[in-house]
Amino acid sequence: MRVVIAEDAVLLRQGLILLLAESGHEVVEAVGDAEQLLRAVGEHQPDIAVIDVRMPPTHRDEGLRAALVIRRSWPTTKILILSQYVEERYAADLLTNDLSGIGYLLKDRVADIEDFLRALNQVADGGTVFDPEVVAQLLARSRRQDPLATLTPREREVLGLMAEGRSNAGIGEALTITERAVEKYVGSIFTKLGLPIAGNDHRRVLAVLHYLDN
Repeated sequence: MRVVIAEDAVLLRQGLILLLAESGHEVVEAVGDAEQLLRAVGEHQPDIAVIDVRMPPTHRDEGLRAALVIRRSWPTTKILILSQYVEERYAADLLTNDLSGIGYLLKDRVADIEDFLRALNQVADGGTVFDPEVVAQLLARSRRQDPLATLTPREREVLGLMAEGRSNAGIGEALTITERAVEKYVGSIFTKLGLPIAGNDHRRVLAVLHYLDN
């Protein structure tokens, strides 16, 4: 297969080049930052790109953000993230839609060369490969970020009716409860969603946006 490598550590980059060449693959280009990665993928449109997460200039998440661009712009190029880190935000974005041809391995947990090459081939063939630690961290992030998970069934009903545009009186009529009870539910919803006190109408809109986003 034709491969582009994006890895800023020179020794590891050269090691990957040699390993893939010895395995019969063609490394069409190996680069050290995300800008060069995008140029290389656009120029060569390889079968797969092996990408580190943290690269110049900030060494934070350039690789993953570039992977998202590749996924949108050159969807036939498969992506294997090979990193020491789980960058939760952009990794979750990468997994939002089609999971085919996506992999995320942690460098320190790749058991041996054969495991890596099997993962590379599986992703290149349209499969999905994830280190269990990556999956665990992304699931934990999902649980942490679900603001509706803490709501009771009744509070969810109230929020659903708020999303329909009903007033507190209308919600009370629909649920056969008092308007005062509705106010208590609404106040509890605002608290659990962590909405600041900035006027009830403003918080009501924010609560509905949380509901519609889930």
